[in-house]
Amino acid sequence: MKIRDLPPLRRRDVLKAAGAVAVFGTLPFAGRIAAADTPKPKIGMIGSGRVGSALGRVWAHAGHEVMFSSRNLEADRELAAAVGANARAGTSAEAAAFGEVLVFAVPYGALPELGQALAEQIRGKVVIDACNPFPNRDGEIANRALERGAGVVSAELLAGARVVRAFNAINARRMGSAHEEPGRIGMPIAGDDEEAIRIASILIREIGYEPVLVGGSGMGKYLMPGTPLAGEHTAAEIRQIAATLR
Repeated sequence: MKIRDLPPLRRRDVLKAAGAVAVFGTLPFAGRIAAADTPKPKIGMIGSGRVGSALGRVWAHAGHEVMFSSRNLEADRELAAAVGANARAGTSAEAAAFGEVLVFAVPYGALPELGQALAEQIRGKVVIDACNPFPNRDGEIANRALERGAGVVSAELLAGARVVRAFNAINARRMGSAHEEPGRIGMPIAGDDEEAIRIASILIREIGYEPVLVGGSGMGKYLMPGTPLAGEHTAAEIRQIAATLR
């Protein structure tokens, strides 16, 4: 099956990544986290647009080996070169096989085909689902996700993976700078697998956010733009808001 997975990465995003490298390379956070004794899982980025490139970049500078993937392999190679150490590029199948943890940051409409095409590679792996359904862009699958909840539907589309929903309602421009004030911004997450939640929480905290489990996959419907949990909140505020949504 041909994988029609991701939109092309725009060249200006690659150039922004190159500019960010100089900044990240001087941050004390990068060296501090990279020097940690705990093993750092390899991360496969399925999607390298604004969200995928921002997250992959900051994890690479935190010492993780990261593989970027999209429909535009050449743009991914340029992005990986701009990020520098620990970054590489590959196809979505290669990134899914490479990563011990996978991050899906693609248009929601791509998930059905990706879930089928990458079924073997994602089985049993922790998947961070950063995708949001928008009917105007993603069609019927987005309507289904909005009706039943994105967390529930994502888990079905990525069958066999251990899905944790996160990074859905935070501006992508801020994802690479949360480490500047570690713990100040909370990150609501939702999932059903205890070990996957633990691993995702470590990765989230590593780049500056304070993870807050708001519930199981059913609560994933609140982790998207336009909901009370959207935007920046402290961990305490997220807990207060989530309590009103149960």
